Amino acid sequence: MRCYGNPLSRRGFLAAGAFGGLGLSLPELLMRQAMAEQKQYDFVEAKAKSVIHIYLPGGMAQQESFDPKPYSPLEYRGELRPIKTNTGEQFCETVPQLAKRADKFSIIRSMTHGEAAHERGTHNMFTGYKPSPALQYPSFGAVVSHEYGPRNNLPPYVCIPNVPNEFAGTGYLPSSFGGFALGSDPARADFKVRDLDLAGGVDEQRFVRRRAALDVVNQRFVGATSADNVNAMNTFYQRAYDLIDTPKAKEAFDIEKEDAKTRDRYGRNDAGQRLLMARRLVESGVRLVTLTYGGWDMHTNITQGFRNTMPTLDVGLAALIDDLSERGMLDETLVMVSSEFGRTPKINPDAGRDHWPKVFSVMLAGGGIKGGVIHGASDSTAAEPENNPVSPADLAATMYRLMGIVSDKELMAPGDRPIEIVDGGKLIEPLMA
Repeated sequence: MRCYGNPLSRRGFLAAGAFGGLGLSLPELLMRQAMAEQKQYDFVEAKAKSVIHIYLPGGMAQQESFDPKPYSPLEYRGELRPIKTNTGEQFCETVPQLAKRADKFSIIRSMTHGEAAHERGTHNMFTGYKPSPALQYPSFGAVVSHEYGPRNNLPPYVCIPNVPNEFAGTGYLPSSFGGFALGSDPARADFKVRDLDLAGGVDEQRFVRRRAALDVVNQRFVGATSADNVNAMNTFYQRAYDLIDTPKAKEAFDIEKEDAKTRDRYGRNDAGQRLLMARRLVESGVRLVTLTYGGWDMHTNITQGFRNTMPTLDVGLAALIDDLSERGMLDETLVMVSSEFGRTPKINPDAGRDHWPKVFSVMLAGGGIKGGVIHGASDSTAAEPENNPVSPADLAATMYRLMGIVSDKELMAPGDRPIEIVDGGKLIEPLMA
């Protein structure tokens, strides 16, 4: 088991000051804290071996998805109808396939933060932190990459099809923990992951000679500098070599290996094929996959926007949950569906909804999450949490704990500043199996 936690945290030193007046010395305090940390964290077991983070950019409306308000006035509830799930709850009619599988996942209906701008909301939902002008925080994928590293010669953190935004990067961590981007969409007929094959005209022997020559040059260059981007490039090269040299690892990126029926079940579209690729990658050893789908910033005609955008996601997500379950992978794979914020309670004059961070919904499945639970609630018009509000820090802390990472562990930012992976997040225990 891994041991986590840091008795030398900011909280530790604050406590030292408090206990000093009671006659407890700093060494005694640290020893007691270390013993408590050991008891608390020695047996933190990872329930989730991998995470699939499905991010819906733009701000998905809670009312038109997982939190309909059928008893509110029309200008609040919108035009779409609610439907019953297989657990007796109500979802919007836009997710009929997921409604049939509601016993397999849980919904947080009380997600909340205070950032109504896309960039700031995105920062919250990729890092668990409020944006700061003083420090760029690392994304979930970068932290997982830092804590665990590669498995089966595959990149620990992969983005489909590309790194989705500036907040999905490494923040204050070294660049070597960044995400590996496919560079192409799995739904394309000519899909091919960049940099996995040798250049034309370069056979294996020629490649080995070139690599040896490059190693000689790099050793001399790296010895003369400690720049992060230089060290990161060496790490990227080494991981690329490992990937190219491992046929089984390369095969994980070959979606053509899936049979036609499986590809059809997910859907031959952006949502379906990205989700299928994510399953292939975590099955092969990738620790965290981030994928994006759609544009959910529906300021106008939200009814038609959902009718155009949600069906392929509904089918693809349902297929992913079924597929993970059938393969015995759901219990060890955490699926998280999030967005930067929700939408306004009242329909605007353009028949759309505007930005609304006060309350929105997040979906969680597998990886130590109970099925069939609705956690928290919004009020009668989906304007704010009615009970059990959940912050981005709470969500991040829970995700990390399920992966065996305790969120108050401190990482080093520039200037040898210890920064907690997440500052103050509480575990969402009612959702944890």
